[in-house]
Amino acid sequence: MAVGALTLDPTTKTPIVVLKDPDNKLNLPIWIGLLEAASMATELEGIKPQRPMTHDLMRNLMGELGGKIESIAVTDLKDNTYYALLEIKTRDGKTIYVDSRPSDAISLALRTKAPIYVAKKVLEASSELQQAAPTPSSNEQNLAGVARDKWAEILEKMSPDDFKYKM
Repeated sequence: MAVGALTLDPTTKTPIVVLKDPDNKLNLPIWIGLLEAASMATELEGIKPQRPMTHDLMRNLMGELGGKIESIAVTDLKDNTYYALLEIKTRDGKTIYVDSRPSDAISLALRTKAPIYVAKKVLEASSELQQAAPTPSSNEQNLAGVARDKWAEILEKMSPDDFKYKM
């Protein structure tokens, strides 16, 4: 799959990353945090920060230690929470799997050009949830298409509560 869009939930204004299959027949919306959405958007738009951001740091550390992200996979959906794994090839050729939030895994996949996979059971469970959810309105904001100068404006309008995670 690939990142098909970054958008905002019209009701909660929570960012959503939409993964799409190459044939554009299947999609998987995953609600994510604002900082993760910003991380994805900067990579998708080719914006290079002056200093490494968190996902850039993780990519750089991986490279310096001789590891490589082979792929990422969204592996499960439990209680409306998605789970993902990083498949990492170590310097000595071993393959290890590391638990990750999907948003972090996707941000790393974008930076390392690693393939993104989604388990069939996740697509099926998500499809059931989407059918039960109300249809989003057509006035969703596409974050991937936001110009650089607009990011400052968007961030200035946010309150500290917009950055809190619900556990």
